[in-house]
This record gives sequence, structure tokens and C-alpha cells, in this order.
Amino acid sequence: MSKKLFLAAAVAVLAFTQGVKAQTNLQTFYDFGKDRGHFTTTLEGFYGDKWGNTFFFIDYDYNKKDSKKVNQAPSGSYMEIARCLNFWQNTVLSPLSLQVEYNGLVGVNQNFLFGLDYFLHSSDFSNTFNFKLLYKTFSAGASSDIPVQFTLVWGMQDLFGVKGLRFCGFADIWGENVVNFAEEVNPLNFISDKFVFISEPQLWYNVGQHFGVDNLHIGTEIELSCNFAGCHGFKVRPCLGTKWVF
Repeated sequence: MSKKLFLAAAVAVLAFTQGVKAQTNLQTFYDFGKDRGHFTTTLEGFYGDKWGNTFFFIDYDYNKKDSKKVNQAPSGSYMEIARCLNFWQNTVLSPLSLQVEYNGLVGVNQNFLFGLDYFLHSSDFSNTFNFKLLYKTFSAGASSDIPVQFTLVWGMQDLFGVKGLRFCGFADIWGENVVNFAEEVNPLNFISDKFVFISEPQLWYNVGQHFGVDNLHIGTEIELSCNFAGCHGFKVRPCLGTKWVF
């Protein structure tokens, strides 16, 4: 199941400047990972207000297949919704927010997270960085010796001076007692791990600017993970996709 975060620059501008509209986008990716080979759609939204900001996304993986291995329908869904509280936006502490978050994978588990978000940016907000330190709860029999999650989120607009070229993404690492399938070692072998890591750098180009449709972007995402989604060890799963910004 893919995990994504919204554009860090949009988050930054909405949270710390005035007059900027909320944003919603729809991403569609094809995952070329050898254990994937399916489409994923992600609906994301971010909305700022005087008390902070709200972010959400909903993923659907379209990998339910028939006897001929033809994709028929979504097999599951994952969602996150996070609220950052910042009642001191006009003080020296404005970069620091309180965060509460919920995430859940249908039929598997759910988590609540509580902690802090710290925001850094360039003078024109073209380059942004968020660092999050969160306490993480677990359900459905999951557990952790160190129930803490560290998250980095970044965004770089007009990369290398190319208008409409954006590099963004996130990296998560958290403690969790997981039992993963070690398919490269032995089909019947399972390995216990103590942490999970996932990062999804994205590169987007606003191709629509060339024909009057600024909403349309094309790009790529590479999922870099370790001990994630039941798979032991480090994995690389490239994707290609489109994004429509409403």
C-alpha cells in the first residue's frame, strides 16, 4: 500500500501566508515493482485556517485480479488525516505546530499519532522542509518497543531553474515489531524486524502550462522502503503517473 504526503510548499504557504486557496489533487500511478504491477489512485487535500491546517489523503490500489490475472477492482484502501494546530502563527514560535493524526488500512490496522511539526523554508517559500516527531499507537495486535515516528517532508519548486519542475516527497521511519516475508531467502522463512522505513520522492513537471491547462502534471515516484508492507529488507519500486490539481 502506497503512502503519500501533500506538496510541502503548498502546506507552507497555506499555513504561514494569507490569501492562498486550499488545494486538492488526484494522482494516478502505475507501479512497476515486480511484486506490484497495478494502478494506484491518491486523492489529497490540504486546507489552512487561522488555527493551523488540515491534511488528508486516500489511496486505492487496483490489484484485485480474476483467473486470467486481469485487474478487476480495488483490493483495499489506506487513508491518513492529520491536523496541525498553531495558535501562535504571528510569533517567533510560528514554525512549530502541534500535530494529531489518524491513519488506517482497511481490514488490517489503524494508528493514532501525536506530536510536533517544525517548518523551515527559503525566503520565497520555493524550498520547504518539515520535520515531525510523533508518538505512535498501534492496534490489531501490533506493537512497538519504541513507538516513535520521525518524518521528513520536502519540496523544491522550479528545480534547476526549470519552470514547473518540482521535486518533493517524504521519508518516514518508526519502531514496530513486524514479521516479514523473506522471499529472497526461503519461501517459508519469516524474519522479525524492529523498524519500518519508507520514502517516496516524486518528480513532477507541469506539462499543462504549455497548452493552457495548468492543472495537469506528469511525473514519477520511486518507493524506497525497508521492512514495509510485509517485505523484509530494502525494496525499490518505481512508478509513473499523472496529477490533476483542482
